[in-house]
Amino acid sequence: MDEVKIFSPATVANVSCAFDILGFALEEVGDEMIFQKIPQKGVVIEMAGNSDLSTVPEENVAGVVALAMLKKVQPSFGVKMIIKKGIKPGSGIGSSAASASGAAFGVNKILGDVFSMKELVEFSMLGEALASGVRHADNTAPALYGGFTLVRSVDPLDVVTIPSPKNLFVSILHPQIEVKTLYARKILKKSVLLKDAVKQWGNIAGLISGLFKEDYALIGRSLQDIIVEPIRSILIPLFPEVKKAAVEAGALGSGISGSGPSMFALSEGKETAVRVAEAMKQVYAESGIDYEIHVSGINAEGVKVI
Repeated sequence: MDEVKIFSPATVANVSCAFDILGFALEEVGDEMIFQKIPQKGVVIEMAGNSDLSTVPEENVAGVVALAMLKKVQPSFGVKMIIKKGIKPGSGIGSSAASASGAAFGVNKILGDVFSMKELVEFSMLGEALASGVRHADNTAPALYGGFTLVRSVDPLDVVTIPSPKNLFVSILHPQIEVKTLYARKILKKSVLLKDAVKQWGNIAGLISGLFKEDYALIGRSLQDIIVEPIRSILIPLFPEVKKAAVEAGALGSGISGSGPSMFALSEGKETAVRVAEAMKQVYAESGIDYEIHVSGINAEGVKVI
């Protein structure tokens, strides 16, 4: 291909109890990227629309991914990327992952699909490492594979796709503030009590089982994070109020999307998810803080050519 245009979806990572190992992709919300083969070697980046992200490849999450892929293949040409961000950086719904995953997918198309999906996740983690200081794939894996993914291991990489119940929907409230993933990681405790770890493991196992069995009640009971959420929630205005409103409106459960500030709530059925979104919205309506609200199904496809 000499040119390809792709859509790279937003994602929700951690899903309450599964820090750094579980995530799922959203429909409609995401980045659009155009990839063009150019005569000169290397990577050229152009940001479409309003964006203050660096266009220096070594300083851009998409750029470092593209550079690594070209270094591996050593083609006689270069790649130009035109990135239109549909996800604000620091939003908590996988902004850096959408760019990194989109870059891996798009550059692979320009190169002639020489890399496997697993290798694309490996490359995309280089972008996440630039953004957060840590190689993690709980956003990039679902962005590339679609649906829910479990990252059983990062080294060596082992990604497991998880079925998503057909009637599962998500409501997301994104306060228009930024929480840097790098900072949100720094404030976490370095150790946890064994009894808390045991509870968390039970919730992770319950959530995975609930997804496989399409047991919505089990999914709801398992959406509890007793390790990360109590710390990170202090960075998010009105978090307890939003969580309470979501559950009272019928959500299965609610929590922080990624490192925040976005908050998510899972529901059985779109009608309930819309009602939950309205309840979450009402909490912020008089706060003076700008916000965005989304209701989405689970995106089973992931990154795609458009």
